Amino acid sequence: MRIKTLAFVMAGGKGTRLEPLTADRAKPAVPFGGKYRIIDFVLSNLINSGIYSTYVLTQFKSQSLMEHLNSTWNFGSMLTDHFISAVPAQQRTGEHWYRGTADAIFQNMNLIKDRDPEIIAIFGGDHVFKMNVEQMLAFHREVNADVSIAAIPVPVEEANQFGVIQVDENWRIIGFQEKPKKNPTTIPGRPDLVLASMGNYIFSRQILHDALTEDAHCDHSSHDFGKDVLPNLLAEGKRLYAYDYNRNRIPGSANFENDGYWRDVGTLDAYYEATMDLRAIMPQLDLYNQDWPIRSEPFHYPPAKFVHNSEGRVGQAIQSVVCEGSVVSGSTVIDSVIGRACRVHSYAEVHSSVLLDDVEIGRGARVRRCIIDKHVKIPPNDVIGYNRDEDARRFKVTESGVVVIGKNQIVTKA
Repeated sequence: MRIKTLAFVMAGGKGTRLEPLTADRAKPAVPFGGKYRIIDFVLSNLINSGIYSTYVLTQFKSQSLMEHLNSTWNFGSMLTDHFISAVPAQQRTGEHWYRGTADAIFQNMNLIKDRDPEIIAIFGGDHVFKMNVEQMLAFHREVNADVSIAAIPVPVEEANQFGVIQVDENWRIIGFQEKPKKNPTTIPGRPDLVLASMGNYIFSRQILHDALTEDAHCDHSSHDFGKDVLPNLLAEGKRLYAYDYNRNRIPGSANFENDGYWRDVGTLDAYYEATMDLRAIMPQLDLYNQDWPIRSEPFHYPPAKFVHNSEGRVGQAIQSVVCEGSVVSGSTVIDSVIGRACRVHSYAEVHSSVLLDDVEIGRGARVRRCIIDKHVKIPPNDVIGYNRDEDARRFKVTESGVVVIGKNQIVTKA
């Protein structure tokens, strides 16, 4: 018998490190992979895992996200326990917005009371990954945990980028280290790896209720799960376990070694690299597994088209992803991800770039290592991505040299 589970997806972060992509939208609403939004991955994982009751907690710049949820993730009204519902901050517990991840759940404890679940799953809405959450729930029951935390092994030299979980031989949690700069605790028997928290939690209901109530009345708390609630539960002797994400197995997977793919796309460079992963002949993130589909908003665009221009030049895309409604006419696209309804005109060249929806590359223009947000027109014969100084004068350029052009930005030829 399936245990009644209620899910919360945390989707209220500002995502300032992703600006200008987050200038007008929340981070979970940022498009990814041509036709998806970042939040589509966690919601697809929950649905595919048989978890049908989900609240999405929103806060900053949430309009685009809520519109996407309404148009894409609507089950109708036939089954009252099948829903994905956006919940904005409502100041239910005082005149303040969500003060941290724990406070966000505490302010919505009424939803838990109304739905009366046995288990609460709390997941982030801003990571790109596939996860069979049912397997994590089975682990939670198997070890009789009060709290289970999804964790991924990462090289010890990367420990300073993550919250590190310390475990014993049975993967029961014995301590936490927040982005340790030196001497991180490694996984037992694996001195080359540390265990990084993915920010995805499974709570038994009463444990969550008691912990959040105590935290809410603590004046010196930052009201965050990772910084406050979980360390306090550990100090109280509660049973906290780490779930090894590498144990994750996706039905229909062509390569189980890739089932542990997880990317925090919190910076522009990380977002760019994760998108570029999709170009591979056998990408680690398999979007073509129909046994574990990633769902997104349905659009009624025609298929992508590649055509000769009037001078006989062939439109072609090489090792690229091109979405529906896009036309590549007498131009060349190489190592790129092209969103929906884009136009690449004659003699243009697009190299190693990410084009979101409705981007137009003018005749003879050349772009390289760019992220171009929606509704941008690149003028004919413009050149972007070949001169860092010139690019920085007109656009945002990341540390690694990726040029980022914001949504609706008016581009004039250099």
